[in-house]
This record gives sequence, structure tokens and C-alpha cells, in this order.
Amino acid sequence: MQTDAQTPNHNHQKKLAVINDFCGFGRCSLAVELPIISAMGVQCCPLPTAIFSNHTGYSSFFHTDYTEHFAAYAAEWAKLGLEFAGITTGFLGSAEQISLVKEFLNRFRTPDTQVLVDPVMGDYGRLYPTYTPELAARMVELLPYAHILTPNLTEACILTGTPYREDMGEEELYSLCEALSNQGPERVVISGINQGQRLGNFVYQRGQAPVMLWTEKLGGNRSGTGDVFCAVLAADMVNGVEFSASVEKAARFISTAIQRTVALDIPPTDGLAIEECLLSLAPEARLEESL
Repeated sequence: MQTDAQTPNHNHQKKLAVINDFCGFGRCSLAVELPIISAMGVQCCPLPTAIFSNHTGYSSFFHTDYTEHFAAYAAEWAKLGLEFAGITTGFLGSAEQISLVKEFLNRFRTPDTQVLVDPVMGDYGRLYPTYTPELAARMVELLPYAHILTPNLTEACILTGTPYREDMGEEELYSLCEALSNQGPERVVISGINQGQRLGNFVYQRGQAPVMLWTEKLGGNRSGTGDVFCAVLAADMVNGVEFSASVEKAARFISTAIQRTVALDIPPTDGLAIEECLLSLAPEARLEESL
């Protein structure tokens, strides 16, 4: 039996716990978050909420819920004494998982741990098919834990009980963000706001003037774009990058990846060709300093 002096310390490197589903094909969820977070110099520790052979945008897929394994999985991390600079949550497979995630946050969160909540629930004014009204209603329970919240417009409306409209102006977006921030998160970005040939990200930071950041709309909708966006924000969160700058970086990376994806004629269901662009996210300066 090892003594305390002999017990290895697993916490010499920044770690980010990522609670999301795992999808073997289709470039979404943990499958894109893990390489992006790693490329940005942070150790990614995935905790799956569900496992998919390929995502639900395909005509057929295998799926298994991971709820019954969640607590035992997390308990092993506790035995190892793991400490996390950040925790991020994404797709949840059942209302019961809200309670499991809260238990995880209460167990592993410290005063220094940054938390990002991506309330994956729906789009275009509708819930995703896998989401029950009970699960959607309980998502607000995670807001008090969040430092950063990353809803799209549909999710922001659901979380605040606001009727959905695609053409909301900046004053209405500000009111949504303020209502969300009053429940916990100091920083909110409402992503993927459509305006003609532009896509906007409305950036709110408590106590500061809001900023709308626009990028050119390239191609059609592609799977996993939101997961890519949140992965960049999560890694920047634990690396101490200013929030607006991080949102700009994430949008720029997605634009670059979309251009490469279109050039390769990759089907929309197959997500973004992030493999072609990951080096652009590497913290080169820190690598040079360490050599």
C-alpha cells in the first residue's frame, strides 16, 4: 500500500472535465472537443453522458444512455484526487443527469474552477427530439454554477420563458442575457444569430457594454459547430483569455474550418474538417518557452 508521500500527484497540468455525449462519427460533441482542447494546451478529461455510433442527423444510429454509469465513473476520478481548472457541460441524456451533474460540480468544483454550461436543448424555436419538457425545464438548475453560458437564441428563450423570435434586436438580446446572468453566469454569449449573409454572436459580460460580433455566413448548417465553438471557449476560459477575444477566436476558427470543409466536399452531416486547422489553435509561444 502506498503512503501519502508515494501517492502520485495527477494535477501538475491544467485539466478540463468535459461532460457531454460521445459520437463516434459525425464530428460533434466529445469527438471534436477533445482534440481542440488538447491542441490549446489543456488536458481534456471526457465524461460521457451518452454514446452514439454517429449523431442523430443520420438516418440510422446506435445509441446507449450512460446515466447508470455516470456516478461510478466520477467516483474513480475522486479516488485519483483529480482537480479541474475548468468543467464544461453539454448534451445531457435525461432529467436524472441534471442531478448527477450538480453532484459532480459540488464534488469537484473549487473556488478557482471555471465552469462553462452549454445548454444543448434545441434550435430554430424547437426542442431537439431527444429532449423532454422535464429535462428542458430542469436545465436552469445548472445556471447558478456557470461562469460562462453559451445558448443559441432558441435555448436562451427556453431558459428565460421568452417567446421565440428569430428577428430579435440587440436590446431584446441584452434583456435575455441580463435575465440569464441574474441566475448565475457573469458571461453569456448567444450564438448563431442569423442576419442575411451574416452570423452574429451577442457577447454579454456583467458590468460591461455588450458586443455583437459578426462573421460571414459560409455554406449551410453543419453538425458539431456549437461543440467546436464551446471547446475553444472552454480552453480559453482556463487559460485566462478575455471573453470577447475568445468568442472572436472561436468564430474565426470555425470560418477557417468551414472553408476547408467545403473545399474537401465533405457532407454537411460529417461536421467540420477541424483536423486540417488544429495547428492554428496551438499555443506556440508557450511551446517555445518550454523548449
